[in-house]
Amino acid sequence: MKTVQAYKKENGKWKYLSEKSILKNPLVLVFGDRYLLENDEVIKDIRTEFPYEHLVFGSTSGEIAGTNVLDKSVTVTAIEFEKSNFEIRRANILDYNKDAAQLGKILYDEMPKDNLKHLFVLSEGSFVNGSSLIAGLEDDLYKKVCITGGMCGDDARFEKTLASYKENPKEGEVILMGFYGDTLDISFASVGGWQPFGPVRLITKSNGNELYEIDGQPALDLYKKYLGDKAVQLPQTSLLYPLNVTIPGKENPVVRTILNIDTNKQSMILAGDAPEQSQVQLMMATVDAIAEGANKAALYAMHNRKSMPQLALLVSCVGRKLVMNQRVEEEIEQVKEMIGDTTTITGFYSYGEMAPFVNTTSCELHNQTMTLTLISE
Repeated sequence: MKTVQAYKKENGKWKYLSEKSILKNPLVLVFGDRYLLENDEVIKDIRTEFPYEHLVFGSTSGEIAGTNVLDKSVTVTAIEFEKSNFEIRRANILDYNKDAAQLGKILYDEMPKDNLKHLFVLSEGSFVNGSSLIAGLEDDLYKKVCITGGMCGDDARFEKTLASYKENPKEGEVILMGFYGDTLDISFASVGGWQPFGPVRLITKSNGNELYEIDGQPALDLYKKYLGDKAVQLPQTSLLYPLNVTIPGKENPVVRTILNIDTNKQSMILAGDAPEQSQVQLMMATVDAIAEGANKAALYAMHNRKSMPQLALLVSCVGRKLVMNQRVEEEIEQVKEMIGDTTTITGFYSYGEMAPFVNTTSCELHNQTMTLTLISE
């Protein structure tokens, strides 16, 4: 595997984190601020600097390149696979009446299956139901194939997100990347570091990822009471106080952040499903706990690997970034300590992360986690 990595700040010049060289038919991952990805001149500059076919774009809530966490920038990581290969499929949720499960099923059906080792998803992040998307992808999934990935971000604005494959970035896109090859060694992990607090309550009315009532009370009213003066800043402030949701029949709880609110319905639109009769509790975190979570994620992802990773795809939640503030790079440094100095690190801050729990293969939608996908060939 060969990689070339560079980034560009707003109105700045390209800065390379590796030797600049020409690669053969690489996968090119472009993560950037949404405003920059809407700028035709910026996109033209990217295509000029990296004149390749397989460009995948995604808007973010912060870009990761090496141990750098950047804002108002574009990062580009070009990856040449020397012993393996990749396939990419795309679809737009707006063409499926926002039915994420149907879109996921069709995307997986279109993906070649012979020697498929792993799937990585880059999804629209502002209105796609991540849980339903995963359910569609896994509907007929071969049991030895695992899924990881993330939902695009838009800083903490929650206005819209962008993604694309080959085309210029646009709303509604879901990109599915498949990795193929006998020599591939791919591992992953997802860990949070957030702690629940306050009473355990019961979800008494919900529909998919829209939460209406908790303990028979309007969910938004109850949540606002907890937030106090911070309630006027919703949905942004919800990133600091996500929900810990234990779904009936599931052993492990999942964390859900709020993508939007509906004041007329007194409801909250979450990044993923929160079924009725689920137990729910508020969560909070400290900087040290979040950094420790990143360390654990890297430790779990490195466990039982046959080789050192050559590429690390990091998807971390925007809520973690807001809590850590100026110390945000500490969680990337925690990861690097575990995976080594020779691994190319790329990724982004997201509105949702996708990965199985430790020691399982079925993918889950997470919020407030550091999710790693480590690849070597």
